[in-house]
Amino acid sequence: MAQRLIVIGGNAAGMSAASQARRRCGRDELEIIAFERGHFTSYSSCGIPYWVSGLVDGPEKLVARDPETFRRRFEVDVRMRHEVVGIDLDRREVIARDLVGGGEVRERFDDLMYATGALPIRPAWAETNVHGVFGMQTLDDGAALIDWLEGEPRPRRAVVVGGGYIGVELAEAMLQRGLTVTLVEKADQPMSTVDEDMAELVVDAMRELGVHVRTGIGVTGIEERDGRVSAVVTEEGPIPADVVVLGLGVRPDTGLAEAAGIPLGPSGAIRVDRRMRVPGLPGVWAAGDCVECLHRISGMPVHVPLGTHANKQGRVAGTNIGGGYATFMGIIGTAVTKVCDLEVGRTGLRERDASAAGFEFVSVVAESTNRAGYYPGTRPMTVKLIAERPSGRLLGAQIVGWSEAAKRIDTLAAALWNGMTVDDMTALDLGYAPPYAPVWDPVLIAARKAVDVLHHPSR
Repeated sequence: MAQRLIVIGGNAAGMSAASQARRRCGRDELEIIAFERGHFTSYSSCGIPYWVSGLVDGPEKLVARDPETFRRRFEVDVRMRHEVVGIDLDRREVIARDLVGGGEVRERFDDLMYATGALPIRPAWAETNVHGVFGMQTLDDGAALIDWLEGEPRPRRAVVVGGGYIGVELAEAMLQRGLTVTLVEKADQPMSTVDEDMAELVVDAMRELGVHVRTGIGVTGIEERDGRVSAVVTEEGPIPADVVVLGLGVRPDTGLAEAAGIPLGPSGAIRVDRRMRVPGLPGVWAAGDCVECLHRISGMPVHVPLGTHANKQGRVAGTNIGGGYATFMGIIGTAVTKVCDLEVGRTGLRERDASAAGFEFVSVVAESTNRAGYYPGTRPMTVKLIAERPSGRLLGAQIVGWSEAAKRIDTLAAALWNGMTVDDMTALDLGYAPPYAPVWDPVLIAARKAVDVLHHPSR
């Protein structure tokens, strides 16, 4: 009898694992069944804001591989609209509910791939039957929001609650659709993935673009009229709204795992080893937004939900399930986003992360431009570096700027991954041409400034 792999979750991590395991094992060796509760497999959650804005078509354009491709090409028994509701580790079975036809099915497994992803954080006030309040994680969520925006009466005022990646990207999407947009953030700054001084640059640019940014106030409820949202209630009074989008981040979807006795780590996500195995549970694997990762710089377990990690982790798990050997080497937290034309990139540790990890460090901020000063279209760029004292080892970096800004973070991520010092970085042989960079690239300018501060602390 062939070994059987059950996959819970049909997006990046789960289907990467399934396809990679199939590449190593024929159907006679390995039977694969994948359960997905939604309507789509292997899709780009990160593309949803750009579908909502109308910049890209969807949902089909956001799907990398549909269920039929997995069935035909990879011989995976994909069961759509089936929600796994129970895992019996003793009997090595999963229980799944058919959301369309009704009833439940039980399937045995030899290997279990847990890849349920993450869920949008919904505060108590958002758990309501009032229409017009949306979380944003799946293509189904995106479709529901678009239907609302295109329905009658047409919404004119949007309130985005939360200023993380999804919040600022959806604020842009609402602007692109011509709505008046207010972004409400309980903390003193949106974009908490960067330090406060860099976040201020983002806030200034968002306000110039027309977003009303309200920070330091919490949302306590919503008001409704005829069953539709009419306002968001805050600590400083109501804000009129015809549509409310939650951008409060996500949490790992671990309810099923906890009920089955699958252990969680200190971050609240599932604990796995470098091969994506759940320790102490032979044949149980996990990957994607539901697991925690090792941060290579701090050495701490963290939950950083990104599609890049999910795809890599799924591939590692699938390789190992299929009899090969692969490891996931951890993360450094590299990410980019944009608000209209403003670009934001970050990698490694923020100042507060470096302090929490026990590092002594210096931080510098360097102002430069994206192109040679005389070249048309030159725009400002701000680069921040955080370096260990006294070694000069790079600990983290952030960039805020316009065209050609965000992807420069990749240079800094590569330096960080490989343990370079800021002294090393000043000698990097980076590309130069007036349309793309000044003769001293902003990365090099920031590295030189960090070296100067390390060697001459009084400056």
